[in-house]
Amino acid sequence: MQMEVHGRAAAGGPANGVLDFSRLSLNNFNVDSVSEERKRDARQLYLNYNQLTSLPASACIFSNLEFLDISNNSALSVICEDITRLGKLKTLLAKNNRLDEFSLPKEFGSMQLEVLNFSGNRFEEIPLQCTKLRRLQSLSLGGNRLKSIPAEIENLTSLELLYLGGNLITAIPPELANLPYLSYLVLCDNRIQSVPPQLTRLHSMRSLSLHNNLLTYLPREILSLVHLHELSLRGNPLVVRFVKDMTYDPPSLLELAGRTIKSRNIPYFPHELPSNLLHYLDLASKCPNPKCAGVYFDSCVRHIKFVDFCGKYRLPLMHYLCSPECTSPCNSNPQSDADSEDELSVPADRLQRVLLG
Repeated sequence: MQMEVHGRAAAGGPANGVLDFSRLSLNNFNVDSVSEERKRDARQLYLNYNQLTSLPASACIFSNLEFLDISNNSALSVICEDITRLGKLKTLLAKNNRLDEFSLPKEFGSMQLEVLNFSGNRFEEIPLQCTKLRRLQSLSLGGNRLKSIPAEIENLTSLELLYLGGNLITAIPPELANLPYLSYLVLCDNRIQSVPPQLTRLHSMRSLSLHNNLLTYLPREILSLVHLHELSLRGNPLVVRFVKDMTYDPPSLLELAGRTIKSRNIPYFPHELPSNLLHYLDLASKCPNPKCAGVYFDSCVRHIKFVDFCGKYRLPLMHYLCSPECTSPCNSNPQSDADSEDELSVPADRLQRVLLG
């Protein structure tokens, strides 16, 4: 079925560059009825609230488009290859359709998009084509079926806003910390259990939404986010029940021997040890405390510190050390966490909003 172009054009006529064919409830449209002047001048095209099953190739005739809205087409499952011809397109809104990771053309990543919204679709993975959009500043994939965030997300070096709320994500990849301009990160309503300490490198971060996840603690490094003004944590176990299990299992004799060999650089040769011990020695991990030169294998101390935020809330921050003698990485003097209880209070001009309830 063809759609005659009798849809309502935005007020002001073609001069304002807006073509509005929304809410026509038809399957395609015929660009032959559009004047050449309007094809040339059109900057915005609205095809939302129709019954499109795919983005029609004829929509790509408008070569100067900068904004395209194909949202709320309940049957839309494919975006045609021709969209890559829209070399000036900066904003693509495709919310509430039936798109998934197989719906995009192979060369989608070559486009010059700055804003992309795929919220309310059926994506189970973030398409790798999306991670090639080097000019992308805003990416929204909320309300999909995502289970993970690919490491390739670090390629979006212009990204300022990432919205992934309402998915099935269980972990935050450390590669996310390689986005220098990321200011707004929304990961609410997922299944995330921990926040990687690498996020401390997100120096531009202003708002972090983590409500309704499975967090039981925060990494103490989060205090380094000096521009963070809003932190949303309601609906997490760390709010409704603080973590108090700090049981420490002492290292085995095998681990103590391994620690001694690695920490003191005692020389050994492959022919002197069984293969299983050689493999075990290769598994040594350096203590995360920068003031400690030790190593550990299986037994690592978990410390939890309750820190004041905004002088009102106390949140558990966690770090791992190789032994109880290790000094807290955030302290300048060797002393216990209990002795430094107030050292990590957040200044009043930091974190204007901590949303716990």
